[in-house]
Amino acid sequence: MPPYDTVIAIKWQDNHLKLLDQRLLPHQLVWLDIRNTDETLAAIRDMVVRGAPAIGITAAYGIVMAARAQYASSPRDWRSLIRSDLEQLRDARPTAVNLAWAVDRMERVFNQVNGEPVTRLLQEARAIHEEDIAANQHMGELGAELILPGKGVLTHCNAGSLATGGYGTALGVIRRAWQKKRIDAVYADETRPWLQGARLTAWELIEDGIPTSLVVEGAASALMASGRIGWVIVGSDRIAANGDVANKIGTCNLAIIARYYGVKFMVVAPVSSCDPAMPSGNEIPIEGRDSNEILSLSGQRIAAQKATAWNPVFDVTPAELVDAIVTEKAVITRPDRVKMKVLWD
Repeated sequence: MPPYDTVIAIKWQDNHLKLLDQRLLPHQLVWLDIRNTDETLAAIRDMVVRGAPAIGITAAYGIVMAARAQYASSPRDWRSLIRSDLEQLRDARPTAVNLAWAVDRMERVFNQVNGEPVTRLLQEARAIHEEDIAANQHMGELGAELILPGKGVLTHCNAGSLATGGYGTALGVIRRAWQKKRIDAVYADETRPWLQGARLTAWELIEDGIPTSLVVEGAASALMASGRIGWVIVGSDRIAANGDVANKIGTCNLAIIARYYGVKFMVVAPVSSCDPAMPSGNEIPIEGRDSNEILSLSGQRIAAQKATAWNPVFDVTPAELVDAIVTEKAVITRPDRVKMKVLWD
């Protein structure tokens, strides 16, 4: 295991999936046993597991359990019976392209299986999981090489081990850069309304011995103006063919501010998060969630009683505001439609 990498959130154990319940972090470490399609769907929709790569991995294991159940009940018709499970998993969250990518990859495998499907499908789900960790470690190395020593970095939401199979995308770069002494401070946005930065990123990095300072989103401009950071480093749930980037709401704000202050902006994501079928960010479906996530905090209403809320989960950062997209296949600087083609050619 590489240095600064101890956090695990997804396990296949005793023939079922175990997920670290991220809704309870950092105060409680609770593992949930996930044994069927309904429980997998609930885990994805209810934010037990979140982060594009982690959602895709979870869905892959969910298909293993769905196939086992359908084959046990009807060995002849399991292929047709599992279609409903696939569609439900594919549609569980609309913005993260890794979810559909993982479901499609698993579907291609079971279309070729003869006889009992579980062994082969589990092998593929494990491969998806292991490939994600390896990709993250490689991206960590590539991204760290872009950072000149002497300043700190700012990250948004959580793009670490908790959001992936392990090691992380944006946090993978930060882990490697910290190990190589290329950064001297890490700042994390709190990331309202789910506070992934405060609850997850800060916890994860501190668990691995990397000191982390929290800032509210509104402090980003002051932080960049202070000269303390050289890069903003984020993950992505979907990257369009022209290099536009969908990520947690508030990411585009950071990119705009970073460009004004001359701070570099890095997006770290596996090729599975890149969608060549999506011409630009304008076509990326943006998930909306319950307004109570904004109006309340930890079950306690904090807003005026008659106030309403608009709660998009993601925004789209135009490619022209991105200095580098780091994938396991290539590093693309100043991305555009032509440069992005290297990822799928």
